[in-house]
Amino acid sequence: MQIESKCIHEGYTPQSGEPCALPIAQSTTFRYTSAEDVAALFDLTKEGFFYTRLGNPTVDALEKKIASLEGGVGALCTSSGQAALFTAIATICKAGDHIVASSSIYGGSFNLMGTSLKRFGIEVTFVDQTLPNEELAKAFRPNTRLVMGETLANPALTVLDIERFAALAHEHKVPLLVDNTFATPALCRPFDFGADIIVHSTTKFMDGHAIQLGGVVVDSGNFDWTSGLFPEFTEPDPSYHGLVYSEAFGKMAFIVKARVQVMRDYGCCQTAQGAFYTDLGLQTLPLRMERHSANALACAKFLESHPKVERVCYPGLASNSEHAKAQKYLPKGCSGVISFVLKGGRTAGAAFIDHVKLVTVEVHVADIRTCTLHPASSTHRQLSDAQLADCGIEPGLIRLSVGLEHIDDIIADLTQALEHA
Repeated sequence: MQIESKCIHEGYTPQSGEPCALPIAQSTTFRYTSAEDVAALFDLTKEGFFYTRLGNPTVDALEKKIASLEGGVGALCTSSGQAALFTAIATICKAGDHIVASSSIYGGSFNLMGTSLKRFGIEVTFVDQTLPNEELAKAFRPNTRLVMGETLANPALTVLDIERFAALAHEHKVPLLVDNTFATPALCRPFDFGADIIVHSTTKFMDGHAIQLGGVVVDSGNFDWTSGLFPEFTEPDPSYHGLVYSEAFGKMAFIVKARVQVMRDYGCCQTAQGAFYTDLGLQTLPLRMERHSANALACAKFLESHPKVERVCYPGLASNSEHAKAQKYLPKGCSGVISFVLKGGRTAGAAFIDHVKLVTVEVHVADIRTCTLHPASSTHRQLSDAQLADCGIEPGLIRLSVGLEHIDDIIADLTQALEHA
């Protein structure tokens, strides 16, 4: 099936007389009739559900759908995008390990990797993803175990050269993890370009309606965990009677370990109700991403020609430095998020925000509604203009997440708000 059909039909196939809509298995536990059945579940020799933290029929259907959309062998839904990233890292890395990550990733991910992971003894080196290979290679160490980047960085909107980073990671015998939140599999499938693991904040475009937090980890099944660099995959796990993941689960070693070890111990699971809402959003994902991308490109072109706008950052624009990579990795569109800088700085940015009408002011992106934020007067208001510059945020920077309203209405609202900037 093509992705439009997969979004509707994958994951759950109703049998004769069963409901067409995905049922919500609103239960924490599941009944069994023998000790032998339960023992097989705990020994990981039999598939099934026994506790919703590790698996639930509704969540399972969503996981199967997302794995199919990305072209992976399996997926694990989590309570948030941050939980998905942490789960992926914790499945691979331990104290004493090292990660190479792009410096342009989402701020929450940057803080997780640059600050919180230090408490677990995991070090991260952030690199400029535009550097040549010989410079990037200098960031690798003997204890490097993972490379990480974002298809479309939030909010920098840089485009990761996935093929190049995958080749670099594999040269050092480590996997490439890609956050595909902004692109979604409707616009880009990183596994097709050599990535090994994908994470999403399903809270964003996958849900698309700003109603449900969530995240997901997807496994390509292509990475070889038996090189000797990842002993936890090739040596017995004492918490499962000496089970060896690479031997017992083959291509699914990573995603099984993520579920039965990391999710078991940290518990950052998705709920059945949450999975239902996310699945509902996914059913229209290709249509929504097509409209998000078309509307965003139209807005970007309008803003680029406006006299009060200093510059626009959107890789769909031919003038953008990321455009060539966007054509390769995002030929169907560059998603719905734009950033632009007003010539009037902090004052102009605040005035623009105060005068939007159709556009919603909110601390969110990837909603069906067009929404906007001025970091200098909201999320980063405690910083001076000089401190903002140190963070890579200009005082007049506006983040705009373009929604599904009629494009004429969106541009009309931008036009009147810019009159006050």
